[in-house]
Amino acid sequence: MIEVSRRSLLATGMFGAGALALPGLSAAQTVLAARGFTHAVASGEPGADTMLLWTRYVPATGNSVTLKVEVSETPDFARIAAGGEAITGPWRDWTAKITVTGLRPGRRYLYRFVAPDGSYSPVGRTKTLPDDRASRFKAAIFSCSNIGFGFFNAYAHAAARDDLDLALHLGDYFYEYANGTYPALQEVVANRLPQPKGEIIHLADYRLRYASYRADPDLQALHARLPVIASWDDHESANNSWEGGAQNHDPATEGDWNARKAAAIQAWREWMPVSDEPWKRYDIGRLATLFRTDTRLAARTQGTDIGDLLRAPDPARALAAFRDGAWNDPARTMLGSQQEDWLYRGLAQSVRDGARWQIVGFGTIMGQMRVPAETEGWLSQARPFAANYVRAGIAAGKAGLPSDLDNWGGYPAARARFLNAAQAADANLVVLCGDSHNAWAFDLAQGSSVGVEFAGHAVTSSGYESALAVDPTTVARALVKASPELKWCDTSRRGYMALTVTPDRVSNDWLFVDTVRTRTPAATVGHTAVARRGRRMMDA
Repeated sequence: MIEVSRRSLLATGMFGAGALALPGLSAAQTVLAARGFTHAVASGEPGADTMLLWTRYVPATGNSVTLKVEVSETPDFARIAAGGEAITGPWRDWTAKITVTGLRPGRRYLYRFVAPDGSYSPVGRTKTLPDDRASRFKAAIFSCSNIGFGFFNAYAHAAARDDLDLALHLGDYFYEYANGTYPALQEVVANRLPQPKGEIIHLADYRLRYASYRADPDLQALHARLPVIASWDDHESANNSWEGGAQNHDPATEGDWNARKAAAIQAWREWMPVSDEPWKRYDIGRLATLFRTDTRLAARTQGTDIGDLLRAPDPARALAAFRDGAWNDPARTMLGSQQEDWLYRGLAQSVRDGARWQIVGFGTIMGQMRVPAETEGWLSQARPFAANYVRAGIAAGKAGLPSDLDNWGGYPAARARFLNAAQAADANLVVLCGDSHNAWAFDLAQGSSVGVEFAGHAVTSSGYESALAVDPTTVARALVKASPELKWCDTSRRGYMALTVTPDRVSNDWLFVDTVRTRTPAATVGHTAVARRGRRMMDA
């Protein structure tokens, strides 16, 4: 039954058919391919001479199919620069990934897949990483795209630009909840309800949720336009997931966590333009080294649910005991010892190799933030869940704890190890993250200045504004005042970040879309932060 509904979804398209227009291509080349290629194309895992290319093809009959890929520098595909073949079938949900080699650095390429009957996929565009001659590199950065909260205007805006080299997605590519959970049914925009209707638990569920999201034309356009380096956070599996479980997983009713985690990972590797490597280093010439990490499923220690502490007979005493005890346990980890060793060695090697910047992507925020007590008077009762989240942050702040124990704030010893490693390597550190749904800029310190953190706002998911009935600028001022590492924030708007890397300067734009409630791909830069090499903090 699931297979029937999936085929129906993919044949008709959840959001309607449309063209993925790319400059220089004819209408025939940009029109979505006929029957077979169900979800357009994507690229990822870029190198200076290599690229991973992705598509999905469901034949009318048969249990397997061999697909070819062609790569060209020109729209007519008169000269094929690279290619390859792959066999796919229902064992991998009809998805195909082919890594092509022999490309030239810093080059844009067009690519298409060819089916056995000679039909073509839509044409995609991608770009290899540069060599040591590069003097500028620009990436769009996304996180937290909940389809029910609105349209993916951030993806559409980035896909329409011609100045981007790469896209990074730092997690929460989709959400696992049943329809009506988050968002509530009355909050759903334009009937954007993903399949399946219930919470996703099994492999067929995860596959269908990807199929549902990837039917969105703006997400398809982003993938067809730019190579995407993607990492997961929690909602690709379940809320607040860790190595051995998740807040949103009940073994009594939902079965063994390891089975659910394996299903989530398998579907991710099938549907995303990613390799099977759990973490990876990408060299952007000598401009920068980018590190993709896993701070969820590989080895994260179980976090502390602040709600459990607040439900104790004496909450203040429970918070103080946690603060003075388990919170500082050096065994608690976000990355695990193997990944920590890889990352710390990688930072040092990047510096030795002459890379000007060391850029690390994490799923959750590293900067220290406190919620001031005055926030209690600003709470809205319109969404009790959101208000309770803020109340928990207030209680944590009173106890001398950070506002969120699920991010790096819940793992202070692990945070210290990472920052110490960056200092020891003499890195020019830039941390990128998502998760919080809001926009933040931090100076990271460990005794002395270590680097900067640019934290991205959500593509659509609601943020602080849903919990508070007060002007967002008032909220922002209070949070910055209460949090020494926090230099700027916006707590009410959606969009994406655009990071520009040059040898001696990194700048980050926070772009805010006009709305997510209608499909209107307009956005403006709301704030820009700059870090200069050697200073390890943002310009004032």
